Amino acid sequence: MTEDSTPPDHDVVIVGSGFAGLGMAIELKRGGREDFVILEKADEVGGTWRENTYPGCACDVQSHVYSFSFEPNPGWSRMFPLQHELLAYLRRCADKYGVRPHIRFGTEFSGAEYDDARRLWQVRTGDGSVLTCRALVLGMGPLHKPNIPDIPGLSDFEGPLFHSAEWDHGVELDGKRVGVIGTGASAIQFVPRIAPRAARLSLFQRTPPWILPKPDRAVSSLERRLFERLPLTQRAYRTSIYWRLESRFVAFEHPRLMRVAERLARLNMRRHIKDPELRRALTPSYTMGCKRTLISNDYYPALARPNVDVVTTGIQEVRADRVVTRDGAEHPVDAIVLGTGFHVTDAMERLPLTGRGGLKIQDAWADGIEAYLGTTVTGFPNLFLVLGPNTGLGHNSMVFMVEAQTRYIVGCLDLIDRRGGRALEVEDTAQRAFNDRLQGSLDGEVWSKGNCASWYLDSEGVNRAAWPGWTWQFWLRTRRPRPEHYKVMG
Repeated sequence: MTEDSTPPDHDVVIVGSGFAGLGMAIELKRGGREDFVILEKADEVGGTWRENTYPGCACDVQSHVYSFSFEPNPGWSRMFPLQHELLAYLRRCADKYGVRPHIRFGTEFSGAEYDDARRLWQVRTGDGSVLTCRALVLGMGPLHKPNIPDIPGLSDFEGPLFHSAEWDHGVELDGKRVGVIGTGASAIQFVPRIAPRAARLSLFQRTPPWILPKPDRAVSSLERRLFERLPLTQRAYRTSIYWRLESRFVAFEHPRLMRVAERLARLNMRRHIKDPELRRALTPSYTMGCKRTLISNDYYPALARPNVDVVTTGIQEVRADRVVTRDGAEHPVDAIVLGTGFHVTDAMERLPLTGRGGLKIQDAWADGIEAYLGTTVTGFPNLFLVLGPNTGLGHNSMVFMVEAQTRYIVGCLDLIDRRGGRALEVEDTAQRAFNDRLQGSLDGEVWSKGNCASWYLDSEGVNRAAWPGWTWQFWLRTRRPRPEHYKVMG
């Protein structure tokens, strides 16, 4: 690489156009920054809410907080937003804030390398072209790469087989024998929709989830008119929901308090599941909150149907037309749906991303993924992550975290400009001290003390996904970058 004064193609390249990518783009515009491009592999915005179209797909956080604070939507039809409403909302945001002209649709991000001499990122796309930029923002989100389980014989199955995030709407499940593998957040939404249509549904469960009733309802026309004509009423309502959700974190800090919620979950199960043996199979053995707590009003009734079997003996192999469990039982199926979640802590294992001095992200994270405030990484100047390591929540809205991070990233760009530099990198000491404190906080919380394995934890059992504090604490920490924690390079 040689010194070159050629300006970059763009000041900022953003990857992804879900809440994270669009939120970043809008924040740049609000800060007067127009020289950016969004790389989007699909032909429309939306991220996870474009990708996931399975029956019953919806958010498990209330509509009024699972949206941008600066763009309230008085027209939500329900307290918990449906997939198509969230996708429509993101499309409106892209149009209203003038982001769409900045998007390169059908352009997949395939890797990036930092040019030390020019202080620029060289970003590669799926078609082989290269873009240069001063700053690179990865806004793909943590739930975008489907996790396909390593089950012997799965590839030999001769019927339709697909992941819930890649739902094949051309497959007719009516009157078929359907096998569902996995009992996570997606499965509890689509199982109730397909169970009445299937001749037989076999649900292969490894670990049962804790499930609470979903306090969902339609938003009345009176409420919608009130929110539209008096926006302050919707803002007040949003604030009240935020603090109600935020208060739940105390139980994550003190796992014993989860027992109250566990009693409610057991009552909910007892109400719908009359068979004692099935209740035992569906009762978790770990503390609530250790894995993601789910909400549903129709999952348990679906499992109580006479045409549904809950299989807990574990899968030994898949054959051409059946699933064989470890007890030797054979379960004939015509189609298999995978509700097995996403890669989270290992999502970037194969991503070609090279920082300063040829440092590969895989080497930087050889001992586990980590970042400073889930946003910046030592050795990777002007690289910013939205919803990076340890920014996940179990009690509140991820959109809140997106807004905090995107504001912080613009603050970092402002810091570079004020210092007359070209690049900014977090100090190793700052990143190390932050993560040492973070992991120390996690040690006593439910994710570590709840006696479960979950996608919050990496292969070494270290929590690399969850934020161990109140969201308002994260907001305070990200109000503005602390100059002493960064080195600005000319």
